[in-house]
Amino acid sequence: QVQLVESGGGLVQPGGSLRLSCAASRNIFTINAMGWYRQAPGKQRELVATITNGVTTNTADSVKGRFTISRDSARNTVFLQMNSLKPEDTAVYYCSARITVTTYWGQGTQVTVSS
Repeated sequence: QVQLVESGGGLVQPGGSLRLSCAASRNIFTINAMGWYRQAPGKQRELVATITNGVTTNTADSVKGRFTISRDSARNTVFLQMNSLKPEDTAVYYCSARITVTTYWGQGTQVTVSS
């Protein structure tokens, strides 16, 4: 099992930046894949970005070139750097961790992009 704690959400103006953090309760070398998903009101949860085996990254087309996923193994933490934010990026952002066939979720952090 693993516990995930997200932080870094908030209110930002369009064009601004935020960095989300996800701290894992175990060594992330023992986690197969970690990622970020988001869910806007009335919409399904969607993939934002993932990092697999600490090397391979995958980013949704809607955020490619603006969002970057990375990790700090020493701190067992995964980050999502979000630049050039748009109102349509407003959502609750969830951190995920997959260990073999089981996926674990954090509690979510709200990101609101508005002027």
